[in-house]
Amino acid sequence: MTDDYVIVLTTMPAEGDDAARLAETLVGERLAACVNLLSPMTSIYRWDGQVERETERQIIMKTTAAQLPALWDRLRGLHPYDVPEFVVLPVVDGSDAYLKWIGESTAPVRPEPA
Repeated sequence: MTDDYVIVLTTMPAEGDDAARLAETLVGERLAACVNLLSPMTSIYRWDGQVERETERQIIMKTTAAQLPALWDRLRGLHPYDVPEFVVLPVVDGSDAYLKWIGESTAPVRPEPA
């Protein structure tokens, strides 16, 4: 059962509302059950042969394995970076009630019969 659930990590610039808009979009479109926007942090990384230093936010998304392709497509379309972080961590255990909530929150809405 837990193979169906994953945690996805990305980072975004700390300034502006881009991270909050991304989170609201992904949850609103049922691609993630929850998105956590962590406090600004300093990231030091190599880019184009140079060591860079930027203030970013770590973003944590809770979703299902079934939603990964759509989540990745949407994230690429919304993300400001040329090469956005997209790291998927499997959930190996968790509260049955919480995992069920993730599944329900990311399931497509089915229209009620008329």
